[in-house]
Amino acid sequence: MQRIERLLKKANALPLQSGVYIMKDKSKKVIYVGKAKKLKNRVTSYFRKNSSHNTKTVMMVSNVEDFDYILTDSEFEALVLECSLIKQYQPKYNILLKDDKGYSYIRVTREAYPRISEVKQKADDGAKYMGPFTSSWAISASVREANSIFMLPDCNKSFPRDFGKTRPCLNYHIGKCMGVCTGKISQEEYAETIEQALAFLQGNSKQVLKLMQQKMLDYSEKMQFEKAARLRDRIAAIERLNDRQKVVAGTYRSEDVFALVRGNKKMCLSVLRFRDNRLQESENFIVDNTPDTGEAVRELLLRFYAMRDDIPPRILFEDEIEDAALLEAYFTSQAGKNVKLIVPKKGEQVKLCELCRQNAAQHLALYEGMSMRQTAALDELARLLGLSAPPSWIESYDISHTGGQDNVAGMVVFKDGKPYKKAYKRFTIKGFSGQDDYASMAEVLGRRFRHYYEDEADSSFKQLPDLILLDGGKGQVSAVQPVLAQMGIDVPLFGMVKDSKHKTRAIATSGGEIQINSVRTAFALVTQIQDEVHRFAITYHRKKHKKSTISTGLTAIEGVGQARAKQLLRHFGSLRKIREATTEEIALLKGFSPELAQRIKEALQAPEGK
Repeated sequence: MQRIERLLKKANALPLQSGVYIMKDKSKKVIYVGKAKKLKNRVTSYFRKNSSHNTKTVMMVSNVEDFDYILTDSEFEALVLECSLIKQYQPKYNILLKDDKGYSYIRVTREAYPRISEVKQKADDGAKYMGPFTSSWAISASVREANSIFMLPDCNKSFPRDFGKTRPCLNYHIGKCMGVCTGKISQEEYAETIEQALAFLQGNSKQVLKLMQQKMLDYSEKMQFEKAARLRDRIAAIERLNDRQKVVAGTYRSEDVFALVRGNKKMCLSVLRFRDNRLQESENFIVDNTPDTGEAVRELLLRFYAMRDDIPPRILFEDEIEDAALLEAYFTSQAGKNVKLIVPKKGEQVKLCELCRQNAAQHLALYEGMSMRQTAALDELARLLGLSAPPSWIESYDISHTGGQDNVAGMVVFKDGKPYKKAYKRFTIKGFSGQDDYASMAEVLGRRFRHYYEDEADSSFKQLPDLILLDGGKGQVSAVQPVLAQMGIDVPLFGMVKDSKHKTRAIATSGGEIQINSVRTAFALVTQIQDEVHRFAITYHRKKHKKSTISTGLTAIEGVGQARAKQLLRHFGSLRKIREATTEEIALLKGFSPELAQRIKEALQAPEGK
């Protein structure tokens, strides 16, 4: 019996009960763990023919030699068991987040003029260490801010040994360093500054500000204006930092904000962690892409909190989460307190989700070599249209004509969110004359995909698009869908609808419209595509129509038909060049007698356009 048949037979014997299934390879190694509300339905879906699996699932199934299962009394128990088994086996085909950040410490050297730095490990070097801290990102940023605000030196000089040996560096001259190397900063003043910096790092910025303001007034009264000026600059720096932090302040004391952005092959999960109403930590994870966003979000959230002891009472995500009630119950049991999964609809919480999404898009863009705007736009468009992945290759079509004359079409390609002009194509409508945009669009798409089947391998027509956008409404979509179905082309197809001012308004389907005005980056991309395909099609039409008009003018001359008019234009290039040619030059053309050449010259003597 074939492997798949054997596995399907075993799966069909499973009960319609909740539980966990454990996929194993030839070496009996666990390669995937999943949970199901009804085991039989879920496990058989892996081994049925013609299942629409993504690439990763196909790879997993191809390596499955056998599977085990464990029945549970409820789906909640199945979820708890699934998490435990994934943590135990770390299966190859489950979504796994790698938490490679260790603890961080703040290190303060013990010397006459101490330095403050962030380190990953404690050392037996006599220095003072503060920590450990779980967020290396937050500690690293805080140490940088403290050194900058209090203008502490970051050079390799040793003090007081190197006083006055070299000129002060650029940082001193631009006000970023207090200039200990000049020898003008006493050990007492420096020690006071270090104490202020450490108090700041411990979160006592309000207390530090109050003490510094009082000290600044004392220095001013004693006419120690240079010291007062240094304190003034530090106070201003702390106040600016506090202002910046208000921009990303959490509305609630403790919450985590998640966003998931998908790319072509990878996706990025970002989280902003707010504690005490302040952004404490930002993390980003790049993982393999999957078309099932709902399941991916569920797995990612479970994996993230499997690595964390701190689960906040509020977890935000921009879209509805699969098994939300189940996850809430699980996180509540793990945290020992009530935990809510929230999809914000308005206000500051929506802005925090957008900020997190931008963060994810930026990290994924850097990973995939694209811009943040392109990555975010393609991901938004995929979500909006229900695509399994962001469309890397988008083809768009538009028809252009003048009153049914000189019918043409333009095809433009956007590759990874940018115009890919090497793949642009132009079509002249050949199947009929007159005005029929629906028939024109059907003809063009039919010709395009005949090229897909018939062209050589190096033709750009051999690239199957991830998405087709037609300039027009549901009428165009309905006209083209039967053509694609008949040719066996399974590509998402939509129209781009314009308003009365010729501006992009919505995405059309065969059954209605999808509004996109509120989805900013996707709206901007669709508008760009619609404008570009319109520009390309109408430019080709104008060129063709101009030649057609000129050709019609030439055929008015006795003895000049369509063939000779085209011959003249092809040889001389334009009506102006024909007019400038001599009778002898025209007569040299095949089939043109001196008498005909003379008639053409006489007919074209009048100024152009008259």
